[in-house]
Amino acid sequence: MTDELDRWNAHEASAEAMIPIIGRLYRGKGVTILLHSRSLVNKSVISILRTHRFARQIEGEELSVEETLPFLEALAALDLGPCKIDLGRLVTAYRTDTRELSIPEFTAAVLAEVTGGNKAEHGPRDVVLYGFGRIGRLVARLLIEKAGSGNGLNLRAVVVRKGGEGDLAKRASLLRRDSVHGKFDGTIKVDAENDTIVANGNVIRFVYSDDPSAIDYTDYGIRDAILVDNTGKWRDRQGLSQHLRPGIAKVVLTAPGKGDLPNIVHGVNHRALDLSERIYTCASCTTNAIVPPLKAMDDEFGIVRGHVETVHSFTNDQNLLDNYHKADRRGRSAPFNLVLTETGAASAVAKAMPDFEAKITGNSIRVPTPDVSVAILNLHLKRETTREEVLDYLRRVSLAGPLSRNLDYTAATDVVSSDFIGSRAASIVDANATIVDADTAILYLWYDNEFGYSCQVVRTVQYISGIEYPTYPQLDTADLTPEIPVPAG
Repeated sequence: MTDELDRWNAHEASAEAMIPIIGRLYRGKGVTILLHSRSLVNKSVISILRTHRFARQIEGEELSVEETLPFLEALAALDLGPCKIDLGRLVTAYRTDTRELSIPEFTAAVLAEVTGGNKAEHGPRDVVLYGFGRIGRLVARLLIEKAGSGNGLNLRAVVVRKGGEGDLAKRASLLRRDSVHGKFDGTIKVDAENDTIVANGNVIRFVYSDDPSAIDYTDYGIRDAILVDNTGKWRDRQGLSQHLRPGIAKVVLTAPGKGDLPNIVHGVNHRALDLSERIYTCASCTTNAIVPPLKAMDDEFGIVRGHVETVHSFTNDQNLLDNYHKADRRGRSAPFNLVLTETGAASAVAKAMPDFEAKITGNSIRVPTPDVSVAILNLHLKRETTREEVLDYLRRVSLAGPLSRNLDYTAATDVVSSDFIGSRAASIVDANATIVDADTAILYLWYDNEFGYSCQVVRTVQYISGIEYPTYPQLDTADLTPEIPVPAG
């Protein structure tokens, strides 16, 4: 027992030593340290140790903080530019390298593309939120969290309708405390005289307006900004074009778009975007949940057809008690009923994956939980396979490659919906619920329909802004092995 405690204390000491290095790299150089796609920035000692333990899913054994700390110290000695560095990938690549390099030599060779004269330099990009509801406030939290490096996204303003006396204080309170997602991680001050909220040092101006076409954002010192419309009031090009005012360069809608607007699912089709476009949409939370696993399964096994059934938490679009609603069933009490409704996610798949040939149908059941939903994908595949092959493939896809930030995986036998509150993935494959029979696969996909979707929105905004940096060591996605350059000399 004493040996176990001594070992734990040694792990804690190593994790404590990592925290200031991670902070200096992030705030001083714009370097985000990850461990198997999970950020270690602003994380506690326990969180860092828990993330190291997650490595059991990859290597079959826990990754030791004593092993990753020397790599982190080597990174601190480099002249790095803004990038993301995955310590898990770095350690794995070092284990398989045959050149007998020291850890500092190996680390310098792997990061040569983002050190010295190869550093990428980007200034901050202004962001405006139009609307401050469930998604707006979570996007605000994420933007504030990521502002520490000073070269990313800068939340400058929020546009809302005036709600009456004490409006700003009430909105600050909703940002500070959330019944589902907990307390804001930091401090918030209200400056009612200047209509500003200061959150962790970020000065956010609140602009009161009912008309998007009446605002000149340059009056507030905002230039070349990306505006994120969280209201869903306008969903076509004509309506959203009202936001293209002085100071606003691009518009992103946090809802499915109509007409010819490009629907983006980060990780699947964002790299194919025409960046000269000025208006984009991030589709729906369910579309973001099902498209990454559909993409993965179609790439490996081929899909003939499929059906998605979502068991979805209730939303503000429903009534607390029975009352009039333009939809037939959504007027019935949300916390009292299972409510059958439609989902547009199935039809939205074609917009995100235009080369996808399979027909996908869909339906949804709204249930009396405030957050976290599950999508059940029933797929007819082009070839026969086994449960073991499907799960091994999805596990590997979730750990490395283009979908690793979007698709997660759990082999836990006891998880329930509340365990996924705060998940940053678009969806999480539940391995134990998966059913495979010859050419049929049924996948159960958890997703935080609020926070996970908000993370997808922020990733998309980062990409559009040109500040979504690649993760190093970079991987050859064909076999998920690191590409390790040979050091000069």
